Amino acid sequence: MVAADWYLDASERGNPWTRLDTRHPDGRAWSEGNTVTPLIHGKAYFAELTRRVAEMRAGDLLLFVDWRGDPDERLTGEPGSEVARLFADAARRGVDVRGLVWRSHWDRLAFSADENRHLEEDVNAAGGECHLDMRVRLGGSHHQKFVVLRHPDRPELDVAFLGGIDLCHSRRDDADHAGDPQPQSMARVYGARPPWHDVQLALTGPVVGDVETVFRERWDDPQALTRSPVRLALDASRGDRPRRRPLPQQAADPAPTGEHPVQLLRTYGRRLGGYPFAPRGERSVARAYTKAFARARHLIYLEDQYLWSSEVCALLVHNLRRAPNLRLVAVLPHQPDQDGAVTRAPNLVSRARLLDDLKAAAPGRVAVYGIENPSGTPVYVHAKVCVVDDEWVTVGSDNFNRRSWTHDSELSAAVAHRGLARSLRQALAREHLGAHGELALEDHFDAYAASARALERWRQGRAAGGDLEARPPGRLRPLDDPDQSRLTRLWADPLYRLVYDPDGRPLGLRLRRTF
Repeated sequence: MVAADWYLDASERGNPWTRLDTRHPDGRAWSEGNTVTPLIHGKAYFAELTRRVAEMRAGDLLLFVDWRGDPDERLTGEPGSEVARLFADAARRGVDVRGLVWRSHWDRLAFSADENRHLEEDVNAAGGECHLDMRVRLGGSHHQKFVVLRHPDRPELDVAFLGGIDLCHSRRDDADHAGDPQPQSMARVYGARPPWHDVQLALTGPVVGDVETVFRERWDDPQALTRSPVRLALDASRGDRPRRRPLPQQAADPAPTGEHPVQLLRTYGRRLGGYPFAPRGERSVARAYTKAFARARHLIYLEDQYLWSSEVCALLVHNLRRAPNLRLVAVLPHQPDQDGAVTRAPNLVSRARLLDDLKAAAPGRVAVYGIENPSGTPVYVHAKVCVVDDEWVTVGSDNFNRRSWTHDSELSAAVAHRGLARSLRQALAREHLGAHGELALEDHFDAYAASARALERWRQGRAAGGDLEARPPGRLRPLDDPDQSRLTRLWADPLYRLVYDPDGRPLGLRLRRTF
């Protein structure tokens, strides 16, 4: 397999203003010689992050970016392992701690403004420097989730983490899916301690310098952290007048550690005033999916929080029609994360329309599932994973919707490596099937279907009060698809298009229906 066949080149990224590609002396738009380790679930990620940060000492550099950060989230479950304390203790040891956390909308809208501010305050009080960042399109967010740890005197310890896991409540779960003891409020169907499925990557090797560059481009952006007069007035009343100190000079990239080529993919919407490193925005996430799907022949396997948008649907439909043996398997949340009257329906209406179109385009070749824990509680799928033909895999912060592909800031890592792509798909399959061993690519579609049928038969038998056999080992079952009335569809669809899934592309790209 040739990585260049799967990856975007610098011109295909469509953003000549970024340093991300020009920093490579050979002109490649990706780095070679890395080691990529998937960390499935927040419990595994948080434990590794805690261990790595505890090893840092004076003169080291810790950079973090997040959509939501809860300062009291216990990363190992033990008192004293709170994320704010972990970073603050590092700052007190002399580690240079810098952070950018999305400023967020008001908490009453089910966002995280207060939590993010408290994390900022705790880190800054210890001598670090964290800022609330609202330099986004109107109605947008900074959705990236990554951490970079650099050690000038010990570069062999350098590591970056990126993926879908925020440093906040509800994320510290594992394969048993009992949920995080520190839950966030969610839809009733997920219970008091919502089970949570997610994936993060640990990256070592030269790619660490690429992830650091993503942080530096955002940190060095000279635009004010917010343009809102209300927020500026509130900041002034608290004496909060943030000024960003320059970062230390970037160290040389770490030496190669393995055999994985890694390409970083991003989304930046075209905002007012422009990002200096992406004045026309960047949509390399969408462009990479477009290129990878065009090579798909056998199986597109994805796990995602959302599967929305006519543009996403059109891309999948085109490739399912192009390749008659291509199959699609998707693992999604059974229900939206919130019960609100104006949040639940737009989620369900948009998803149902897309799934109907996919199944009509490729009858018998599209399968969509949700998962539940051994107690029968639905598991909220927050992972953002896609594997194509066991050749190319991406893990990151972006969802399968127009917002993530065009509007908000996102960061993902694509790896064109047969061993890694296959091993991650198989690890996820083992969890969902409750099975051991390896699942061949050609057996994946049918194995998921058989497991879901077995669990559904068992559930129906239990509901009917019949004699019950032992519960099947699998966690998969057909995705919940509640009916929505015609009246609901009439108001929910435009709300979805305008608010929940906005378009951040320049007008010319919208008219050409491309990214």
